Amino acid sequence: MKEELLKRFTKYVKVDTQSNEESTVCPTTPGQMELANILVTELKEIGMQEVTVDEFGYVMATLPSNTTKKVPVIGFLAHLDTATDLTGKNVNPQVHENYDGKDIVLNKDLNVVLSPKQFPELANYKGKTLITTDGTTLLGADDKAGITEIMVAMNYLINHPEIKHGKIRVAFTPDEEIGRGPERFDVEAFGAKYAYTMDGGPLGELEYESFNAAGAKLIFNGNSVHPGTAKNKMINAVKMAMEFDAEIPKEEAPEYTDGYEGFYHLISLNGDVEQAKSYYIIRDFDHLKFVERKTHIASIAEKLAEKYGEGSVELKLNDQYYNMREKIEPVKEIVDIVSAAMRNLDIEPKISPIRGGTDGAQLSYKGLPTPNIFGGGENFHGKFEYVALESMVKATEVIIEVARLFEEKE
Repeated sequence: MKEELLKRFTKYVKVDTQSNEESTVCPTTPGQMELANILVTELKEIGMQEVTVDEFGYVMATLPSNTTKKVPVIGFLAHLDTATDLTGKNVNPQVHENYDGKDIVLNKDLNVVLSPKQFPELANYKGKTLITTDGTTLLGADDKAGITEIMVAMNYLINHPEIKHGKIRVAFTPDEEIGRGPERFDVEAFGAKYAYTMDGGPLGELEYESFNAAGAKLIFNGNSVHPGTAKNKMINAVKMAMEFDAEIPKEEAPEYTDGYEGFYHLISLNGDVEQAKSYYIIRDFDHLKFVERKTHIASIAEKLAEKYGEGSVELKLNDQYYNMREKIEPVKEIVDIVSAAMRNLDIEPKISPIRGGTDGAQLSYKGLPTPNIFGGGENFHGKFEYVALESMVKATEVIIEVARLFEEKE
């Protein structure tokens, strides 16, 4: 299993599937369709049935039931795209066997070092096989580790018919990182009663609570005048953007929050005197506080518009997804089954809220309750991203055990 996981994973991460929020097509980048077509071929090769990919890059396939019991159809999902935070082009995965617990030089020329001093959780991986970046790109374990684990688990079940299971559906979706993954996902066509995203982090993570999420795009329209004659005429758009940000509570940012604490996050700010643009994401587990945060953003924009004049501030505020706990708690047994599967494999479940999003958040509101299971990766969305091969093995085994337990309980 290790060999197959490593081979598939290092193949998948080399396909540039970084999504693009500025694009209006789906998938937003051609690499996602490239990977989708690769997976279609491989799904057919391992013996999966009803393998399809639509014009938008959604891949679906079926592993038929091999039991006479009436077992609910379950699904496993992962996303094709990688994050927009750092390039996913020319990914060059590095394999470090029997990690010694010390610094890993990712890139000598650029002095990029993955160090336990900065990332103390590395101590948990001593003796393991780590797959890292070369210090110039992200790795793409989010979520190509999940894709790999689903592929290997399905191949294993096909080759081990003694493991009884109901009908299993798998899906690989585009554009999750920019919140569009479920937009064109056909829940009815997928045909599962419950599903799981393989999109979590370290070993044991199990999540069924997510943020309520919104995005705020702002345009600040200034007035550029020669600085020598600018008095009472110039309106500096960049300074307007800075003034807006000064109204955001400093301590309510990602770098100061954890657990159930929400935040405002300034993703980008760029522009000049004439015009500046900023983009924020807004997150909170509590719905009332979520609404209050959106109201605060709108009130700052209104305040600045009154100060600088009509048309000076443009705000587009849109909800992205909601806390999936509301939809999963009524069927909490699907979380309990994963917990049991982990314990059967000597993994202690670590149930915590997702300080981020998965396709499962939106899919749960579309009628497909979808908790999130660990994929094994650490330090997602940056050059220090890595995954332990042993954690990928465990994630694959969890998929297999979940399928077995669903059949066993009927």
